[in-house]
Amino acid sequence: MNRWIDLDTPHGCIRAWRSEPAGPSRGAIVVLQEIFGVNAHIRDVTDRFAQAGFVALAPALFDPVERDVELEYDASGIARGLALTRALGIDRAVDLANASASLLQAEGLRTGAVGFCWGGTIALLANTRLGLPSVSYYGGRNVQFLDEPLRAPMMFHFGSQDRSISAADVEQHREKYPAATVHVYHAGHGFNCEPRADYDAASAAQAWQRSIDFFEENLR
Repeated sequence: MNRWIDLDTPHGCIRAWRSEPAGPSRGAIVVLQEIFGVNAHIRDVTDRFAQAGFVALAPALFDPVERDVELEYDASGIARGLALTRALGIDRAVDLANASASLLQAEGLRTGAVGFCWGGTIALLANTRLGLPSVSYYGGRNVQFLDEPLRAPMMFHFGSQDRSISAADVEQHREKYPAATVHVYHAGHGFNCEPRADYDAASAAQAWQRSIDFFEENLR
C-alpha cells in the first residue's frame, strides 16, 4: 500500500510518502529527495523499493519551509529548489531523516537510507551522523563532509559525465572512505531520473541492482 502519512519531527509535522511490500519486509529504507521535492519520480522510486521487498519512506523535507513542493526539472524548478535547500539547511534535513528512520526502527525494522542529488548528501550524513547503511547517488555537496567518519556500510554512485561533480571529487571519496564502495557510470548528473535529460537507462538499471544488493546484505 502506497500513501501519504503524517510524520512527527523536531520541526513539526511533515508529510511522508510510505510504500509497503506485498509480502514480508526485508528491511526499511528512508528515501531522500532531490531538490525538486517528493514529486512523482521520488514517489515512484519509493514504490519500487517496496516492490523489491522493503518498507520505504520518503519524507517531504521541504515541509518545514513550504508544504506540497513538487517542482519541474527546468531552470525555474532548479532555482526554487536551491532556495528551499538553503532555507531548510542541512541540519534540519538530517533531523527529518532521523525522524523517518526512528519511525521505521520503532516498528522493529532494520533501516537504511538512499538519497539522490541533494538527498545524496543527506544520505551520506545519515551514515556519518545517524549510523545508517546508506547509498548516495550523485551527491553534489558530499565533498565538504568527507572528513566525517562513516559509521556503517556506504555506497556511492556517480556519473563520469556529471559537470557538477569532477573526477577529482569522486577520487576524494575513495581516498577518504576506502571501506566504501564507489561506482562510476558513463552518464551525467541525475542518470537515475527518467524525466531528466541525463537519464541513462543502462546506468540506472545497474546502479539500482547494486543498491538493492547493498540493502539486502546490510539490512538482514
